[in-house]
Amino acid sequence: MPVSEYIEQFTAALKESLNAATFVKVSLGNYKGEEEALKQILIRKVVIKREDKLAFTYRYKTRDVVKNYAIDEAIDLITDYLEKGFKIGTLFTAEKDLILEELNNGKVVFREGKASSAAVPSATHDKEKARLIKPDAKSYLTELKITDAEGKVFKNAQDKFRQINHYIEILSSLIKELPEGSIKKVADMGSGKGYLTFALYDYLHSVLKLETEVVGVEYRQDMVDLCNQVAAKSAFDRLNFVQGTIEDYNAEDVNLLIALHACDTATDDAIFKGIKANAELIVVAPCCHKQIRREIEQHKVKNDVSFLTKYGIFLERQAEMVTDGIRALILEYFGYKTKVFEFISDAHTPKNVLVVGVKKSLKSLVGSPKIEEQKAILEKIKASKEYFGIGYHHLERLLEL
Repeated sequence: MPVSEYIEQFTAALKESLNAATFVKVSLGNYKGEEEALKQILIRKVVIKREDKLAFTYRYKTRDVVKNYAIDEAIDLITDYLEKGFKIGTLFTAEKDLILEELNNGKVVFREGKASSAAVPSATHDKEKARLIKPDAKSYLTELKITDAEGKVFKNAQDKFRQINHYIEILSSLIKELPEGSIKKVADMGSGKGYLTFALYDYLHSVLKLETEVVGVEYRQDMVDLCNQVAAKSAFDRLNFVQGTIEDYNAEDVNLLIALHACDTATDDAIFKGIKANAELIVVAPCCHKQIRREIEQHKVKNDVSFLTKYGIFLERQAEMVTDGIRALILEYFGYKTKVFEFISDAHTPKNVLVVGVKKSLKSLVGSPKIEEQKAILEKIKASKEYFGIGYHHLERLLEL
């Protein structure tokens, strides 16, 4: 029997396994074709935008390339590859394995074996991410209109649910850096409707099994009332929302202080509270940077970047970077290891800078020339202010530096 007829049998069995939902995967190997460094092709079923496709992983000597094809196109490609380069094709199904092999002498072997795997893999294109907050029937997710009563995420809440999980992933990695049991009280400044506050409480209590107290601080009384009602319905007895401002809140016993989207100097107020409380972790996502922009505009210092800052958009970005850069320096002055990175928020505010301060352990400070380091930081802050024409930075003034 010519090779082409064996290949027809192989692809017919492939089609049958796809139709019967027993298909596991296809492997093409022993490549003798002309494409340099290609070694193998692995093929699995995926679903992309509700359409069945076959994903080809082309394995080269130093890299992998993945391409997706419609089913009919994929079967034609498999036929072509078996005719023109690959000497072994293996079809894995839940019922049996089929192996097509062309030997060096031209003889073709077509054999059937016991199924290597009885389980048909998921056809989801991107494997479902292991989320720290699961979309199950949790009362707060339902009350906040993220999920229905059965725990299914509403279509219009998908972005918000992703944002919640992204936020918890970030905080979880930061919390892991802290001494065990150090997070006893959390304050979320400007908690709003509480999406992220509830998710953090859920994570701390349900995943980490901590008895952490969490407080949401919010200026709008209607939001405070709503969130306290949701907390009561969810039996979150160590979660509480209070009405007030960041400036007025007493944060002296807080270990983790959070302020997302606190406007202008309200972010400085939050960092100030965290430093004064000697918080283990301070996390802020600043919003608008008017105070420093006004300083820069008022003094109009000529420097090497003046040709850029004559444009309003660049001036705004410079004010953001300078404001947050000095905030990071001040955190370092007070013994925090700082991180500044991008936080993907949601559809309306897609990207924010997250400024993080992690309190250095006493062990890491032993033997370090702290006074000299602090002097150098103050000099850096002073030089930065002079360069950009800044009379004062609000956080610096709060801390009386």
